[in-house]
Amino acid sequence: MFKKEKFTLLTFYKFVDVEDVEKEVQDHLDFCTDIGMTGRVYIGTEGISSTVTGNEWQIKAYKLYLDAHPLFNNPPDLDIKSTPVDGHKFPRMSVKHREEIVALGQKYTRKEIEEAGNRMSIEEFKEILDNGNIDDYIVLDMRNNHEYKLWHFKNAIPANTLTFKELEKEIENYKKTFGDKKIISYCTWGIRCEKSTVMLQKAGLKNTYQLDGWVVKYINTYNDWNWKGNLYVFDDRVSCEVWDENTHETIGICLYSDALTNNCENCRYSPCNARIIASKEEYKKHFGFCSEECYKNALRNGLVKNVDFDKVDYRKLRVKMKNHPETTPEVLDFIQKHLTSNIWNKNFRHKTSQKEDFIID
Repeated sequence: MFKKEKFTLLTFYKFVDVEDVEKEVQDHLDFCTDIGMTGRVYIGTEGISSTVTGNEWQIKAYKLYLDAHPLFNNPPDLDIKSTPVDGHKFPRMSVKHREEIVALGQKYTRKEIEEAGNRMSIEEFKEILDNGNIDDYIVLDMRNNHEYKLWHFKNAIPANTLTFKELEKEIENYKKTFGDKKIISYCTWGIRCEKSTVMLQKAGLKNTYQLDGWVVKYINTYNDWNWKGNLYVFDDRVSCEVWDENTHETIGICLYSDALTNNCENCRYSPCNARIIASKEEYKKHFGFCSEECYKNALRNGLVKNVDFDKVDYRKLRVKMKNHPETTPEVLDFIQKHLTSNIWNKNFRHKTSQKEDFIID
């Protein structure tokens, strides 16, 4: 009997000043592709952000590559934030040049990141949640709204900001509302908190701390009731259940029905592509559209994404229209009849697209 192959999802970031970004991108892509890993890596002048999956020898080889790299060596907490998975979780290996390794609208140097400091250990954070006077603290969730709605730490509040321009506008409000309380910010992988901590401290909020080791380190270390909901992840799992039946609590609310669910999907109208919380059953009932607007736009132009429960190959139909424009009326008529036959008796709660103006990935 063959031994079952073990896979790991490895994720890290490192703020470091990179001069020749294009060379680093190509070198990284060449190595990762050669050893057969899959994942998504961003490299820019401010550093690297990497999430990859591989089998045992691929992960070992990648770690050795990082160890020998003059810039990307020794990323913090690399092992404790790794996660066992049942196979590759990305369709391909992608390494791209990105001006910011997390797109928030402001770049910072390695020195600025390091000087901000103010890291709070997961042990101290747990003690505050378990036994501290939570009224002395603000637990600030720095992620997208759909991520907060799917899961968050208890007593956390959403920052309700998606770009640094929005964060800048909120700073004066934070000063008035939070007063002298300690602000503990967190996010999934830590990059947003690294950068937002710099901005908040530069604005005078010196009591701003970031959770050291990110959320992933906390949930890989503790199994407790301080976590509410499923972990939103940036691979094909999307929604990952955290902890066991004794400590897991579902908090996600279905877009269509208000029922509790841990399931996440994307709107099938391609220009929208909104990330929505929805039960699988309701998502199928509404044929994957988040709103009446997206459904009607799909009827008009046929920009629909393929899914398993709908056997029509929309991608193939769009290619047909592109290569043979004279077939466009016929193809759109077919799409309209197909969609209408599946949705004609469904009511959409939302009239307009549920896409957030800006998505951080």
